[in-house]
Parts: sequence; structure tokens; C-alpha cells
Amino acid sequence: MKNREEIAQALAASGYIADGELATAISLMQLLRRPLLLEGEAGVGKTEVAKALAAAHSTELIRLQCYEGLDQSAALYEWNYQRQLLSIQAHRGEDADAIEDQIFSEKYLLERPLLAAIRRNKPPVLLIDEIDRADDEFEAFLLELLSDFQVSIPELGTISASTIPHVVLTSNGTRELSDALRRRCLYHYVDYPDVDREARIIVARINGASASLSLQIARVVEGIRKEELRKVPGVAETLDWAAALVGIGVHDLREAPERVHDTLMCLLKTHEDKSRLTREVTERLLGKVA
Repeated sequence: MKNREEIAQALAASGYIADGELATAISLMQLLRRPLLLEGEAGVGKTEVAKALAAAHSTELIRLQCYEGLDQSAALYEWNYQRQLLSIQAHRGEDADAIEDQIFSEKYLLERPLLAAIRRNKPPVLLIDEIDRADDEFEAFLLELLSDFQVSIPELGTISASTIPHVVLTSNGTRELSDALRRRCLYHYVDYPDVDREARIIVARINGASASLSLQIARVVEGIRKEELRKVPGVAETLDWAAALVGIGVHDLREAPERVHDTLMCLLKTHEDKSRLTREVTERLLGKVA
């Protein structure tokens, strides 16, 4: 996959409909071997990019889910302490140095996502999800790893990458990332898809969804996103709603306004938002559907 047309086709075959800018970003990511930072609202499909990229390359997806308080041991490696203790007890009375060499060997090492990603023979896709949830200290450590693709384990020495993984970082923008991390990565902002692309996504992902129904769903969702909502529905919610409508036998939204309104729970995630989208609002939105 060298040009953006090939990349877009490969991602589409994996169920992800990419726009031209995203396909270009991925092509440059592969050409320059740089991490790709995807920023955008929750639910716009950032994580799905990494999944589709792994499927397109027929390679492993290794995911590191970030959270507040994430440290190096949870992200890089840990020692199997229980197994080490059992080994110490089993070899009690033997040479202490020999026991130490044994329990701090590869056999007792537990790989975590970052170490696993740089030790694969075939480059995996490394997804560092929601990096904005991690703290500044972990971000600084991650920046060092992404610069050298090697780690130092005191008991084993320096481990360099067997291959360079395809690295995708995602951020929901809950905190500002460091300038150093942004400079290290290529950047792409993932926005909500336009009507045509969202309709294509529905057709690609939901069995039984016709092109006309998918277009109607995408147009209604576009209208709902323009309402003053607390939680704007993402693509995942759109797919849930489409699957529900297909499942209950709706073929034309205008012919089933009651079912359309009753199934909006797939899109609306708070009591406040459900109260705002009254039946009158639903009828107004349906009136705009061609």
C-alpha cells in the first residue's frame, strides 16, 4: 500500500471508509515510518483506523489503553513474581547467583504492549489509545521509546526493536499533549463523517442495510448532531441504530416515524438528550429526509 488510493481501498476492504486526507496521512506514516496521532471527539472512529490498518496489513494489532496513573511496568514489562517465588523455593540451598540469573531470565518476563510491539518479527500495528488520559511522566517515557524503539531492562540489558511497528496514537483532546510528542508524530484530525461517507460506512458494516436506508439514517444523524446535545452520537452509535432499524424491518424512515423515534435510544446516551429530542423534533428531522 503505497499511494492513498491503494490505502483507501485496503481500508474499505477491512470495513473502514477513509477520506482522502486520512489515506494520505497513513501513506506518509508508512513512507516516513513515523507515528500517526489521530485527534478528535470520542466516537468518530479513531480506534477503528488502527484495527482496519492491522487487517489491511494482515498483521497483529497490539493495543495499549491509556488511563490516569499508567506507569512503565503496566505498559512495558513486568516480572512473573509468583513464578519467581516458586522457583526460589524449589531451588533453596543452591547457589544464590545461579538462582538470580535464572529467575531474571526471559522465562520469567511478562511482556506488556510496548515491549511486545518492538519484539515482533513482523511489524504489528501498535495502538496507543487515548494518550491524553495518561500523565506527563508517561508521555515523556513514551516519547523516548518512539524516538529510539529500544528499551533497557536492567536484568537483561538493552532490547532493540526487531522491526519498527506501525504506531497509531489517539486522543480525545481532554488535555493538551506536549509539543515534543506532537512534533514526533504526523497529525490528522478525525471529524464526524459527512452524510455520503457515513452512508457508505453503514452499507459496509451493516448487513441488510440498503443504500437508500443508509442515506436516510446518515441524514437524520447529521441533523441530530446539530441539535444542542450533551453527548453527540458517534459513528458507533450510528451503526447501532442502523442495525436496530434493519433488525426490526424498517426499510424507509418516513414510513415508520414511531419506530424511528422509539429506537433513538441507540443514539442518545443521557436523559437530558432524550428529553430534548421530542417526537416533534424527530418529525422535523424526518421531514428533511429525501
